[in-house]
Amino acid sequence: MAKSKSTYFCQGCGYESAKWLGQCPSCKQWNTFVEEVVEKGSSKVPEWRSTAVQQGTKRANKAAIIHEIVYQDEQRLATPDKEFNRVLGGGIVPGSLVLIGGEPGIGKSTLMLQLALGIPKVKTLYISGEESEQQIKMRAERLVQSSNANCYILTETSTQNIFKQIEAIQPDIVVIDSIQTLHSSQIESAPGSVSQVRECTAELLRFAKETSTPVFIVGHITKDGSIAGPKVLEHMVDTVLQFEGDRHHVYRILRSVKNRFGSSSELGIYEMQGSGLREVSNPSEIMLSQREAPVSGVAIAAMLEGVRPLMIEVQALVGNSAFGTPQRTSTGFDTKRLSMLLAVLEKRFGFRLSAQDVFLNIAGGLRVEDPAIDLAVIAAVISSQQDIPLPNQFTFAGEVGLSGEIRAVNRIEQRIAEAEKLGFEGIFISKYNTKGLDAKKYDIAIRPLATLEDLFRALFG
Repeated sequence: MAKSKSTYFCQGCGYESAKWLGQCPSCKQWNTFVEEVVEKGSSKVPEWRSTAVQQGTKRANKAAIIHEIVYQDEQRLATPDKEFNRVLGGGIVPGSLVLIGGEPGIGKSTLMLQLALGIPKVKTLYISGEESEQQIKMRAERLVQSSNANCYILTETSTQNIFKQIEAIQPDIVVIDSIQTLHSSQIESAPGSVSQVRECTAELLRFAKETSTPVFIVGHITKDGSIAGPKVLEHMVDTVLQFEGDRHHVYRILRSVKNRFGSSSELGIYEMQGSGLREVSNPSEIMLSQREAPVSGVAIAAMLEGVRPLMIEVQALVGNSAFGTPQRTSTGFDTKRLSMLLAVLEKRFGFRLSAQDVFLNIAGGLRVEDPAIDLAVIAAVISSQQDIPLPNQFTFAGEVGLSGEIRAVNRIEQRIAEAEKLGFEGIFISKYNTKGLDAKKYDIAIRPLATLEDLFRALFG
């Protein structure tokens, strides 16, 4: 007879305590502890375990000298989705456990179903604990990538029944949608609780590593944007992907937060359509507006999202304030940083912005954190205030300091190359980025600047 005991878990971070606590010692949140019954005892060996393991004859691991370890390059499985391959680091690694999180309705299930349907000649098992078979079939009919005839659909929440189906089907890829709906009979608590999420993930991790079968897990997120469940969930998996975007815009960003098999700075960009998610191979052309005549308050910034260079449009609008307190509103850009840049303009260069409303918008619905777009923000704000259009064929890449100096930014060669590829005639950068830069190999005018005064002189005379 298995013994059971009662334990308290923090629903925010998964901290375990023998008694109820008002405040979690780990995440400092209040009233987050919930009592859960944890059953411990002899657990049945899953069907996917080998015969030797079931009989208890598994050989113990021994320590090895690092120079004697034979390393072999993993054979990645490339998918037809090039954006997905880029984020994973080149393809799907056998035996990897990948966690995907995102807002409700952002397209996580659509992305995973496209993955299951889009890889030909690969047997996939799509397990859903949230939707029925008819609902998944209706969504699959809308998707363009539906050529995989070896895609199996299973609506189940019990891990014991799931592993029985895995043993019968022997899939090459397993997709779980979602981990918060699964429950294991080894734990006496509700699905979605800390102990259930941790136990189900541990079972899937053992399955992935012992059978070399890649497993994709969809995870819910909390109201502050973090993945729901214990923080150890993100430590257990090999890769953590974040699916971001605004449901009012058509573009979605798949960002790598953690990746043991590649770079954690990669991202993929998709466009949500009625037929599913379409990969965007050149997002710079989409995020730049096509105008016949130049308009004041618009500047193009050469930014980096991870390691991917992008050209984005920065729009600014400056007008006289109709209220006592001027407004500072920004969309896609940090409002505090905007206030700092406006203070630099007023303190160092005498621009009277304290009595004017300033509105800033990053076109395309992107959320930008790269400090290299400071120069474009300054140029767009002054262009709107003076009502002088900026040249369309020039872009900006530079960080602005509190004294008005233009600081160097990283990966300037990639930014210049992207601007040249898109047909820009010139780029404004910091003069400190020109050290070691071979400007002769680029067919684009490179305009080095030391301070904002040099920028104003070059643009407005």
